[in-house]
Amino acid sequence: MKQIFIYLLLILSLNTNIAQESTLKLGVAGLTHGHVGWILSRETQSDIKMVGIVEPNKLLANRLSDEFGFSMDIVFDTMDEMIAKTKPNAVAAFGNIKDHLSVVQACAPKGIHVMVEKPLATNFEDAKKIGILANKYKIHVLTNYETSWYETNVMANDFLEKGTIGDLRKVIIRDGHKGPKKIGVSDEFLEWLTDPELNGGGAITDFGCYGANLMTWLTKGKRPNSVTAVTQQLQPENNPNVDDDATIILTYNNEMAILEPSWNWPIGRKDMELYGTKGAIYSDNPTQLRLRLSKGYSDYTEETFLLGERQKPFDDPFSVFAAVINNELNLEPYNVYSLENNMITMEILQAAITSSKTGTTIKLKTN
Repeated sequence: MKQIFIYLLLILSLNTNIAQESTLKLGVAGLTHGHVGWILSRETQSDIKMVGIVEPNKLLANRLSDEFGFSMDIVFDTMDEMIAKTKPNAVAAFGNIKDHLSVVQACAPKGIHVMVEKPLATNFEDAKKIGILANKYKIHVLTNYETSWYETNVMANDFLEKGTIGDLRKVIIRDGHKGPKKIGVSDEFLEWLTDPELNGGGAITDFGCYGANLMTWLTKGKRPNSVTAVTQQLQPENNPNVDDDATIILTYNNEMAILEPSWNWPIGRKDMELYGTKGAIYSDNPTQLRLRLSKGYSDYTEETFLLGERQKPFDDPFSVFAAVINNELNLEPYNVYSLENNMITMEILQAAITSSKTGTTIKLKTN
């Protein structure tokens, strides 16, 4: 009996050690992004442990420490100090978008994987530098989008791949809300979100990236032939230095996409419409999808699907990050998180910004 007990203790100890070894030591770079609450409020799980935070703004760090309960002992002024003291396996960036490059520059040579909030960078040149570093040092660089968690988008893509609506012809993707100031984001978030250098633009980058990312995923990595964009500033009192409304048109050989990112939607939205030769798919929100199939000229059948959350690990971006790093998950090519997708996304965004500034259509070089 004593031998059995000792054996069970050894098995328990072995399992505990394995779990500890696979637990990702995560550093957090910046606290100014409004989405940082996603990691600070994350329930304790065995896949990730937050070991360090970089935030020179100690007033902000203290405020969030009081709100979320992390110790100020793990808050550092610089990336180098945090990395030296805590030795993270991975870093999640929650500062301004311009800082994404410097985060990767600090992490890549040390073999530390990085996940950033969308978009990947403020411009295509920075994105290319990130791509070079990721490939040179063989690290994962993932980009997190809220729409990656939508089971409706996964179902829409499944229907498309099965040919349910025929060949794809047009995609319309609308994303946004009333505007960062109107929805009451923090002062620290608003400061860089409306700065063209730190954010890359206004609504055109903040929400235009969603549509570019999804379209690249749906087309399995196609680059558009052309990009045409127009922007407006409908709230100059709130967004004096950046656009707050944009329309982006992407043309492909057999498809086109219309992206409508805006800080002027009266109701927050992230929805997508796919139109094929046989029908249409309406991904209305995270949980509702409608499928319409054509019958004659204007008649159609319609089926509504009410869905739940995605299955683990896809219900949580940090779980995806840990699973990829631990080789428990291989993302398919041009997945929404992937670097190859987000390089094309940034090429599209850069072309859209250039188009809106010059009033011209930007032709992309063919593959």
